[in-house]
Amino acid sequence: MNREELIFAVRRFVHAPDREGFAALVRASHPSDLAEVLLGTSAASLSSLLLLLDPQQRADLFAHLAFPQQDALLALLPRQTVYDLFERMPADDRADLFNRLDTRSRPDLLAGLDGVEREDIVALAAYPEASIGSVTTSDFVALDSAMTVAQALAHIRTLAPSSETIYALYVLDGQRRLQGTVSLRDLVVALADTTVASLVRPDPVFVQAAWPRLRAAELIRRYDLLAVPVLDANQAMIGIVTVDDAMDIDKQQDADQLARFGGTSVAGGSDLDMMTTPLRRMFNVRVFWLAVLTLFGIITSTFVAAQEELLSQAIVLAAFIAPIVDMGGNTGSQSATLVIRSMALGELGLNWRHVLFVIKRELPVAAMLGIAIALLEAVLAWFSKGVGIDVLLVVGLSMLVCTALGGVVGALLPFLARRMGTDPATLSSPLITSVMDLVGVFVYFGFAWALLGDQLVGASA
Repeated sequence: MNREELIFAVRRFVHAPDREGFAALVRASHPSDLAEVLLGTSAASLSSLLLLLDPQQRADLFAHLAFPQQDALLALLPRQTVYDLFERMPADDRADLFNRLDTRSRPDLLAGLDGVEREDIVALAAYPEASIGSVTTSDFVALDSAMTVAQALAHIRTLAPSSETIYALYVLDGQRRLQGTVSLRDLVVALADTTVASLVRPDPVFVQAAWPRLRAAELIRRYDLLAVPVLDANQAMIGIVTVDDAMDIDKQQDADQLARFGGTSVAGGSDLDMMTTPLRRMFNVRVFWLAVLTLFGIITSTFVAAQEELLSQAIVLAAFIAPIVDMGGNTGSQSATLVIRSMALGELGLNWRHVLFVIKRELPVAAMLGIAIALLEAVLAWFSKGVGIDVLLVVGLSMLVCTALGGVVGALLPFLARRMGTDPATLSSPLITSVMDLVGVFVYFGFAWALLGDQLVGASA
């Protein structure tokens, strides 16, 4: 069923609920596709549709809905239905949902859950949002090294329906400390009386629950894992982070960096969301950045105004201010983007070796870009404005220095941000542009006074 057919079918069930028909549609469709189609559906209509499904179907679809929809549905669905959702949702998803509840609703919810689910939610919800513990699921299969292959497979069959993955299996001791891993493939091909201990792969890759969650995504990507085990402060295994969770982490990180680099987030604060962010917060965050950029703009314009004597005697210089200062900001944003990307992929770290490597890589490129753009600007200025050689020299040298300097400064600023303990992406593109605008006018008028100052003073005399 294509997207248009799915949209038509969902609209039909919204207007004419049919339990068997909608259940059949859910069985035939992926929950992600259904969630996308239901994005614009009202909470009341969505609540009616969910109540047509059996508890497991309902939980599977609910887990894929957008967070605002989930939050709205909790107030509309019957209390027992909410309890069923929490018991059947993946452990990490229900912990996130629990954290979004207001503090008054949490005790009532916990009182209606079974002891195991209640303890699991409280344990996972206690971890900070940016930590690995907050994206950990406790739905995994643990084995005992003393089991035979036949016993292990029987154990897996029992737990498989409620587990996130069964392809990676974890061998734990009596204190739930991780001894190693066993792959499902090894169990399937081994003889029935073989012990799990003989199949264990020791020293597995693992993460700590308190580590930043990006670390889990990095390790899953680096070692091509389906899941990575998560240990608590006592080195006991509390769960896993799966490859699909890692993809969600990377997706969120990309969105966060885009928001910060675009100047729509304050360092250390949550990013803006066009769909859910209140208008007041949207205004407050954006006006912060615009106020900072306005300050740079005032400093730049004040300096330009101070060059009134120079501009009055060589008015053509004013025509080249914008392209010269803009080029420094544009080049700086390009360089900063490349460095931030390499940092996000783990290719660059905060050490002098990497700083020198970036300088050696960026400096010749920035110089070549400066020469190319300076020549292009000089040629265009000659044919479009017919300026003299002396002015062309000022324009060309200024474009060369601003372009080259912008590339180097843009490449080094992310290292400065990392050294200060902040996300390099908080050095937003507008901020880099404003800084280079200020530097650009100093460079431009510096060359103008150095190369044309004597002529202008003589002319005025």
